[in-house]
Amino acid sequence: MKRVWNALFYSIDGLAAAFRHEAAFRQEVVLAVILIPSALLLPASGIGKALMIASVLLVLIVELLNSAVEAVVDRISLEKHTLAKRAKDIGSAAVMLSLINVPAVWLLVLLG
Repeated sequence: MKRVWNALFYSIDGLAAAFRHEAAFRQEVVLAVILIPSALLLPASGIGKALMIASVLLVLIVELLNSAVEAVVDRISLEKHTLAKRAKDIGSAAVMLSLINVPAVWLLVLLG
C-alpha cells in the first residue's frame, strides 16, 4: 500500500513539473478543461462521450511521454545529434497524431 501511495505522489509531482515547465502541456490542459465538460454536455451516447474524453486525455498522456523523452535527451547532452533529433521528432509526431485524433473522434461521434 505504501508503494501505491508513493506512486501517487510521484505522479502528482510529474504533472506539476509538466505544467510548470512545458508550455505545450499547459495549452493542452486548457483545451482539456474546455473539451471534457463539453463532451459531457453534448448529445452523444455514453460510449461516444467516453471516446471523446479519452481522445482528449490521450493528448495529455502523449505530451507527458514526449516531454519525458525530451528531458532525458537534454539531460544526456545538449549537443546536436541525429539520434537526439530523431527521438524528439518522433515524440513530436506522436503528439501531432494524438491531436489529429481528437477532431476525428469528435466528428465521428457527433456526425456518425
